[in-house]
Amino acid sequence: MGSSFSAAASTAVPANTSPPAEAAAPPSPPQDSAFKNCWSCRLLSGSALLGSGAYVYLVARRPMKLGIPPQPGNIAQMVLGISIACWGVVILTDPKGKAYRVV
Repeated sequence: MGSSFSAAASTAVPANTSPPAEAAAPPSPPQDSAFKNCWSCRLLSGSALLGSGAYVYLVARRPMKLGIPPQPGNIAQMVLGISIACWGVVILTDPKGKAYRVV
């Protein structure tokens, strides 16, 4: 496993003295994501995340309601449920989209 060089790889490419041609039109601005423009998509996904976060949280709380002391796994599951629910609230409220007006 050695490397082999070919004669074509060692030939020098002549330097181009002319500057590169500029584009005739400027590039178009990047398109916004679908979540900013589609209220029904945000409502559906945000409420689904909110509901699933509530479900995960309540399943983790069930043993504590029966008098069983919380274990680290239950606490981690409750934190995960709260995080999923917060993600749903962020999608529903869309704080970044309200910072500027789309014309």
